Amino acid sequence: MNTNNSNTFTGLDEIAIIGMSGCFPGAKNLDEFWQNLQNGVESVSFFTEEELISYGVDKNEINQPNYVKAKAILEDVDLFDAEFFEFTPKEAEITDPQHRFFLEHAWTALENSGYDSKTYPGQIGVYAGVGMDTYFLFHLYPNRELLEASVGKFRTLIGNRGDFLPTLVSYKLNLKGPSVNVQTACSTSLVAVHFACQSLLNGESDIALAGGVLINMPHKAGYLYQEGSILSPDGHCRAFDANAQGTLTGNGVGIVVLKLLKNAIADGDYIHAVIKSSAINNDGSFKVGYTAPSVNGQAKVIAEALSISGVHPETISYIETHGTGTNLGDPIEIAALTKCFRASTQKKNFCAIGSLKTNIGHLDAAAGVAGLIKTVLALKHKQIPPSLHFAKPNPQIDFANSPFYVNTQLSAWETNGTPRRAGVSSFGIGGTNAHIILEEAPVMKQGSSTSLSLQDATQTLRDQGVEEQRRRYQVLVLSAKTSTALETATSNLANYCQQNLKINLADVAYTLSIGRQAFAYRRFIVAQDIQDAVKALTIKEQQLDFNHCQELNNHSVIFMFPGQGSQYVNMGRELYKTELIFKEQIDYCAEFLQPHLGLDLRNLLYPNDEYQEIANQQLQQTSLTQPALFIVEYALAQLWIAWGVRPSAMIGHSIGEYVAACIAGVFSLEDALILVAIRGRLMQQQPAGAMLAVPLSEAELQPWLNENICLAAINSPNNCVVSGTTQAIHDLQSKLTEQGIESRPLHTSHAFHSQMMDSILEPFQEKIGQINLNSPIIPILSNLTGNWLTKNEATDSKYWVQHLRRTVRFSEGITVLLQHPNQILLEVGPGRTLSSLAQQHSNQITKQLVVSSLRHPKIQASDISFFLNTLGQLWLAGVPINWSKFYAHQQCHRIPLPTYPFERQRYWIEPSKSLNKETLCEKLEYNSTNIPVSPQEPELLDKSLEQLISQQIEIMSQQLELLQLLKE
Repeated sequence: MNTNNSNTFTGLDEIAIIGMSGCFPGAKNLDEFWQNLQNGVESVSFFTEEELISYGVDKNEINQPNYVKAKAILEDVDLFDAEFFEFTPKEAEITDPQHRFFLEHAWTALENSGYDSKTYPGQIGVYAGVGMDTYFLFHLYPNRELLEASVGKFRTLIGNRGDFLPTLVSYKLNLKGPSVNVQTACSTSLVAVHFACQSLLNGESDIALAGGVLINMPHKAGYLYQEGSILSPDGHCRAFDANAQGTLTGNGVGIVVLKLLKNAIADGDYIHAVIKSSAINNDGSFKVGYTAPSVNGQAKVIAEALSISGVHPETISYIETHGTGTNLGDPIEIAALTKCFRASTQKKNFCAIGSLKTNIGHLDAAAGVAGLIKTVLALKHKQIPPSLHFAKPNPQIDFANSPFYVNTQLSAWETNGTPRRAGVSSFGIGGTNAHIILEEAPVMKQGSSTSLSLQDATQTLRDQGVEEQRRRYQVLVLSAKTSTALETATSNLANYCQQNLKINLADVAYTLSIGRQAFAYRRFIVAQDIQDAVKALTIKEQQLDFNHCQELNNHSVIFMFPGQGSQYVNMGRELYKTELIFKEQIDYCAEFLQPHLGLDLRNLLYPNDEYQEIANQQLQQTSLTQPALFIVEYALAQLWIAWGVRPSAMIGHSIGEYVAACIAGVFSLEDALILVAIRGRLMQQQPAGAMLAVPLSEAELQPWLNENICLAAINSPNNCVVSGTTQAIHDLQSKLTEQGIESRPLHTSHAFHSQMMDSILEPFQEKIGQINLNSPIIPILSNLTGNWLTKNEATDSKYWVQHLRRTVRFSEGITVLLQHPNQILLEVGPGRTLSSLAQQHSNQITKQLVVSSLRHPKIQASDISFFLNTLGQLWLAGVPINWSKFYAHQQCHRIPLPTYPFERQRYWIEPSKSLNKETLCEKLEYNSTNIPVSPQEPELLDKSLEQLISQQIEIMSQQLELLQLLKE
C-alpha cells in the first residue's frame, strides 16, 4: 500500500467535508458537542419517578424491576421555526420532529459550508435516513379526531414517513440533485455518506448533504431492560470494558456537506476534513444469526476502504468504532479490525479507539454520522477525546497483542510526519457495514496547478497594474426573515468576530455575501478590520446608512451621469488601484484617446504628488474635462453593471447624456470617445464665458434673459443655470443681489448651452454625421425634450447638435422618472450634484432612494469605503448584487460563520391521555436498539430469532393498519 506522508493536495478524487451541523444530547450545536467530548461528559438523563410520571409514563411500568430510568435526550424537541420554512401551524404540528430537526440542520449545514442553495448553479444532492416515526404512533394516531380534522391524511403521511424526508429537504431548500432515503438500520447515516460520496464521484451531484436523525417518542422516558438485548441494565454504555452490558437509546441529528476535494480547493471552500475513501458491504449469511455481527463482513469492508484510500494502516491513528458495549459485538469488532490491520502490520497499540455511544448512547439512524462528526472535530482540534467507562478490558479482547488501545482521556493527537488519519465504522442490524477513512484537511501547496496560490494571484493582479489584491474596506451584509432574527444574527456575528479577532475580514464579508440567502430584513456595515466590524455591529445607535431593514420591493435603478463642474483630480483613484474592471475601462479609454488629446488622461486623473496642481489646472479645460468625465463615468457604469446593478433607465446632464447613450448602444465606445474629444475641443476654441446658478424657476427667470444671456439648464423646479458673456453674467448677478436673490457663479471657462456655442454647431454636425447612430436599448431621458429619447431622435445627428446648444431640461426628465414608484436614483460619476438636484423635487422624491458612487472632493473618505456604502444601500433596497463578480479578483475564501438564528416556537400534539396497553401505539415497543443481540449459543439464537420475527410481524401488521387508515 501507499505510505504517502504528505497531505498536500494531489488531485485525486477525494471528498472534502465542507460543512457540518448537528444536535446531540447535551449539545445544541457542534461547539457544545465538542466541549462535551473534550470534557468526557456522559450526556445521559437519569429521571426520577416523579419526572417520569409527569412526562406521562405509566407508574406500573416504572415500578417494574427491569425498568431503567435513563435516556440520552434532546431538549426542545417540540420547537420549530415553522414560519421560516413556510409551514402552516397545523402542518408543523403534524410533522415528525425528526423531519423538522433535520430540515433546520440541513439549512444550517449548508450555511456552514458557505453556500446559498438559491444562487448555487450546480446540483446539490440529499442522502438521508430517519428513525421510526414514533411521533405519529404515539402522538398523532391515537388522536383520531384531531388527525382527521387537521391538514389531511396524505399530508400527515408525508410529514411522518421517512421516505419523504430527503425530498422535503430538497423541496424546502431548492436542491435539484438526487434526493434519496437511506435505511440500513444502525449504519444508515454512514451509508448515506457513502452514497453521497459516490454521487459526487459519478458526477450526479456537485455538492451533497448526507446524514441521519433519530428522535424517539415518548422522548422523556426510560426503557424495559431485557436480558440478551442491546440495551444496558443501568443506562451506561461501557464499550470494550469487562463490565459492558450494552448501550442505551440516544437521540440526535447530524449532517455533513460534501464536495470533491479538488473542486473545494479550487472554489476556496473551508475544508473540515477529507474523506479518503468509503466502503459498504453486507455480511451475507455466513454468521450465527441475522442480527449478529460478522468478523469477516466487518474486516472486508474496512479492508476495502483502506485499499481504496491507498493509505497504510500504520498511518491511521484513531478508529471511531461502532462500539455498542455488548459482550458479543465488541470482541467481534476488534477481531475484525485486527484481522484487517494485521494483513499489513504487526505493530502493536499504535491506534487509539473510542466509542461515541459511551457519551450519548445509540442514535440508530444518526449513529454513523454522529461518529463521523466527532472524528472530524477531533482531527480539526488535533485532540482525541476520551471513550468513557473503560476500566478493565473485555476478557475476550486481546488488546495487548492488537494494534489498538482504548483512549480513556483527552489526548493530544500526535503525528510522526504523516497527516492525521482516522477510520469510522458503523454496522447495521441485518449486516450492512460501512467504513470511512478520514484525513485532516490538506495544507495547500503554493503554486498548485489546480488553483492559483494567493502569492501567484497577487502577482497576476500586479502584472495587470492593480496595486492591491484586496480592498481596504469590506461590506458585511446580514439579513433575516424577521427583525428580531436580524438583531440576533447581528449580535451572533459580533460575538463571533470578537472571539476570533485573527480571522480575515474579507473572508467574513465574502462568506456573508456568497454563502447566505438574502431575506427581507437587512443590515450592512462597512469596516476596515475585524475590530472595526465588531464596533460597528455592537454600537447601539447606528446611523440609518449603516443599519436598515425593510420589506423588499421591485426597485428599478436609474443611472444618472453628471456633467461638467463635478470633476476633480483623483476622482475614483482608489477604485483604479483595486478594481480591475474599473481600471481596464480607464486604461482602454485613455489609451484610445491619447492620439486625439495629445496626452494620457491617466496622468491628469491620477497624477503624482508633484503634478497635482498642474493636473488641477488642466482638468478645468473643457477639452480635457469632458473626456475625463466620460471615461470615469463610463468605467463606473461598467463596474456597477458587472456587479449586477443594471439600469432600467438613464439620464445624463449635458456631457453625461453621452455616457448614457454609449451604455445604451447609441454610440459605440470608440465613436463616443471621438465625439466627446471633438465636442470638448470645439468648445475650448470658443471665447470665454460664464455661467450662473440662480434659485428661480424657469418662468421666474424668463424676464432676465436676453440676447447675451441664455437659459442653459433647468436643474430643479427652483434651480436654473444661465449662461452668457462674462460681462452679462456679472451684471445679472449684481441685479439679482439687489433684488435679494442669492446666485452662485459656476467654475467654468465657457458659456455652455448658450449663443456662444453657435459657431461650432456646423463643424460638430459635420463630424457627428460621420458616426453610426443606433436606437437605444435602454430607455434614456432626453436633456433636449425632458422626455424619453425616441429612436428617431437618437439616430438623428441634428439632435446631438441641438443637444450641445439648447437648454438642459434635467428637472423635467427627473419629473418624468419620478412618476414611477420604487425608483432608485444612482449617480454614476464624481460627487453628488445630480443627487442633490433630484432631491430638490421634494414633492416627488420622498419614496425614492438617491445615492452617489463617488465622494465629493471635500469629503475626506476612502473611495472604496464610500462606494461600498452605496453598494450596501442598493442591497438594502433589494437590488440584486452579483457577489461572485464583486469578489472575482479578491482571492477570498469561505469560512464557517454563525448561521441563521431560527426563531423556534412550540408546535406539538400531545399524546392521547387515553393511551393504555390496549392502544395500538402503546403495544408498539420496537426500535432497532432493542432487538436482541443474537447470542453465540444456537439454542438461544433460535429464541432470539423467534422473538425478532414476532416483533417484525406485529410491526408490519400495525403499519399496514396505519396505512389503511390514512388511505380511507
